Amino acid sequence: MFLSVSLFSAVDVASSEKLCSYQDVLNHLNLTKNNELFFMTRPVKDYRLATNVSLDILLYAILDVSWESQHISWNPADFCGIKNVSIPNEVLWKPDLTIEEMTEKDRAPPSPHLTIHSDGLVHEQNDLVLVSTCRMHVYQFPFDTQSCNLSFRSIIHPSEEIHLFSNSKSKKATEESKDLMRTQYEWLFININVSSEMINSFGFDQDVIIYTINMKRRSILYIVNFLLPVLFFLFLDLASFLISDNGGEKLSFKVTVLLAVTVLQLILNDILPASSNRIPLIAVYCIGVFGLMMLSLLETIVVMYLMEKDSAPQEDKAEKDRCLKEDKRGQVNFHNCEEEEKKWSRCDFSADETPAEQLKLSSSRMTDESQSGEKLADDLREAVETLTLLLNRKEEGKPGYWTRKTRIINKVFFAFYLTAATLFLVCMFFNWNTGL
Repeated sequence: MFLSVSLFSAVDVASSEKLCSYQDVLNHLNLTKNNELFFMTRPVKDYRLATNVSLDILLYAILDVSWESQHISWNPADFCGIKNVSIPNEVLWKPDLTIEEMTEKDRAPPSPHLTIHSDGLVHEQNDLVLVSTCRMHVYQFPFDTQSCNLSFRSIIHPSEEIHLFSNSKSKKATEESKDLMRTQYEWLFININVSSEMINSFGFDQDVIIYTINMKRRSILYIVNFLLPVLFFLFLDLASFLISDNGGEKLSFKVTVLLAVTVLQLILNDILPASSNRIPLIAVYCIGVFGLMMLSLLETIVVMYLMEKDSAPQEDKAEKDRCLKEDKRGQVNFHNCEEEEKKWSRCDFSADETPAEQLKLSSSRMTDESQSGEKLADDLREAVETLTLLLNRKEEGKPGYWTRKTRIINKVFFAFYLTAATLFLVCMFFNWNTGL
């Protein structure tokens, strides 16, 4: 920033009154030995005169302070046309100006010299590196516009002794600042507004010059690195409705996309300024997208649950029908199994029977067992054919009740999801656009 201060004194005093200055007091106290303190007091011939200090500021550095000393003047013609002289900084009195918003001491080295002009104008030029407080309004981040104030006032002098006024208007300060602006980094300079006011500080009034610096954040990096990725994840979640609900591919895909948005929210927590009295729109944007994707995930879970609920009774019914059919044919029956056990239990030969009788009985039993084996093979063949028929009927059959309902649920929810996402994005764009 560039600061130019011009100081003039103008108060009418009756010529009949005695004129007294601060220098008279120092002379009376013998504090002006060898004229060392002659120029160290406020440079007025009458203490009732105010010293006018003019300020100029440019948004590069605070550079210029100038005022008028009533003790300094000469005729340039008497000195070969010399109109100004540079002297050490410590020789003359300087206005005690301070910036109220400054939080750290200036780290730039001060200028070692002052320039005095033949008409009594004293000119001081300094660079100041400022660290100041500024309340941030990040509601429309990253499309926000910030306004920061630099308030100049005297530390101890009231308005009766030092009168501050701006030497340039807002338009001139803005144009000169844009010409001198070298680096802006994240911020784009807009303009400077100059205003003045009177404040009561420590029981006396003081003049304050306020420079309001308006700047706008460069949002392109935040759009590319944050807003667009979140929007792309929302589109991917919309596209996931084309994935089949059978299996877990759709569910795992939605969970992955939701975790990716969570990671972006953690990044947002690091880049978003904390000094805000309202929830930023970008946080609402992330929460809204996260909420829509969470609803989509819950809908997928419900649909998969209903489809599993529909497939379970069909399997139970097929198993029950198979068992009933086999019971009717006598293929799977505990009573028949008991009869088979009785048949095999009769294979024990009696010791009282003759060999001929035993051979005849054994031949008869072998014939019965051969017939039973053929019957069992036929029964197994029929069972395999029945199971194959049931499986084919299950694959080619109509979908169950809950399966038909899930198709309706998917269509209705997709329409709702698309409508809600569109309205949400339009509202976000409108709220951001109102601050551009």
